[in-house]
Amino acid sequence: MLINRRKFLHLSSLATGTCMLPKFLKAFEGPVQGMGGNKVLVILQLSGGNDGLNTVIPVRNDIYYRERPGLSIPKEKTLSLDSEAGLHPALIHLKTLYDEGNLSILNNVGYPNPDRSHFRSMDIWQTASNSNEYLNSGWLGRYLDAQCVDCSRPTQVLEMDDSLSLALSGEKMKGIALRDPKRLYETSRDPFYKDLVRVGLLEPADDPASYLYKVMAETLSGANYIFEQSNMRPVTRIYPDTEIGKNLKTIASLIASDINTRVYYVSLGSFDTHVAQQAKQEKLFRDLNDAIKPFTEDLKSNHRFEDVLMISFSEFGRRVGENGSGGTDHGTANNMFLISGGLRNKGILNEMPDLSKLTEGDLNQQLDFKQVYATVLKKWLLTDDLKILGRQYGYLNFI
Repeated sequence: MLINRRKFLHLSSLATGTCMLPKFLKAFEGPVQGMGGNKVLVILQLSGGNDGLNTVIPVRNDIYYRERPGLSIPKEKTLSLDSEAGLHPALIHLKTLYDEGNLSILNNVGYPNPDRSHFRSMDIWQTASNSNEYLNSGWLGRYLDAQCVDCSRPTQVLEMDDSLSLALSGEKMKGIALRDPKRLYETSRDPFYKDLVRVGLLEPADDPASYLYKVMAETLSGANYIFEQSNMRPVTRIYPDTEIGKNLKTIASLIASDINTRVYYVSLGSFDTHVAQQAKQEKLFRDLNDAIKPFTEDLKSNHRFEDVLMISFSEFGRRVGENGSGGTDHGTANNMFLISGGLRNKGILNEMPDLSKLTEGDLNQQLDFKQVYATVLKKWLLTDDLKILGRQYGYLNFI
C-alpha cells in the first residue's frame, strides 16, 4: 500500500516543532509520580516590541506628556501603582495582582549596544547572547540540555505554538511545541497514522522523509497520554475564546495535572505599533488581562500559585517620542512583569525611566535581562546558571 506523500507532509507539520516528542512520550508510558510543589516557570513573550512607557506610565513626568501629545495616557485614566506610576487602564487584573503583592515590575531592562531589528533583538533575548554574539541554541534549550544528562525522565520545556522558538532549542535536545493536546490526539487517530505504523517505517533509511515517518509513528503511542494529562485536572474558571486564553487554559490544566514540565513558553502579539497604537495595544492588553485573570485564579484554587512564576518580556521597547502616524517606532530598554504567589520583593523594584537622559531619543538600559535569567535559573529552577549562560551575572532579589 502506497503512502500519500502529500497528506504525510501536511500531517508532519505537527512533528516539525517537536523533534523530541517521541522521547518525551516514551518517558511517560509508565506511571508518573506527582510533581506537586515543583517550581514552574511561564515565559510570556510580547512579540513585536511592546511600548513600555504606555504600559507602566510615568504619570508625573512632564517629558512623557510633552513627547506624546496624542499617545500619552492621562494620569486620571491610569490604574495607580504609586505616586510616580500608573498601569495601562486595560490591565485591571494585573493591578489587582499588584495590590495583592503578586506582581512586581522591573524597569529599564535591556542589553548593551541594543539592536532595533525585531529578528536580531529577539535572537539576543532568546539565546541570552551579547549583541555581538551569534548563538545557535536558546537559553531554555541549554537548560534542558543541562537537566537531561543521563536522565530517564527528562525535564521538559513546552511551547504553546505550532513551531518551536529558538529559546527552547538546545545544543543536544529540543523542547516541545504543542498548540493543543486534543488536536494532537485527534490527528494521531487519523487512519493515515495506522498506515504509517504498518508501512511507513519500511521506507529506505536514506529517504529524506524516513525520520519524520518514524517520529510520527512513535507519536501515535503517546498522544493519548498528553491528552489525558491535560484533562486530568480540568480548569474551573472560564477562559476567553482567544489564542492567549486557550493557551493559558492548557498550561493551567497541565500544571494542575502535575505533568513533568518545568517551563512553559507562550506568546502574544504583535505589539509592533508604528500606526494607530492606542487601539492595538489596548486590544492586546484586554486579551492578556482577560486570560491572566482565570489563569491565576485556577493556580490559586489548585494551591500552585506560590510555585509558578510568570515573566513577561518584549524584544525591545518603543521610542520616547510618538511618530506622525499615531504610533511609536522601535526603541530599546523596556519593563518586565513578574507574577507569582512566591515573590520575595514586591511592587516596582527599581527606578522609573529617566526621560531627561536619552540616547538618540531612546531609553538607556540600566539592567541586563540576563541578570533576570540568571536569577530565575539559580533561585527558581535550582540549576547552574553559569553553565547555561556562559558567564556570571549578578542575581536579583525578587525571588
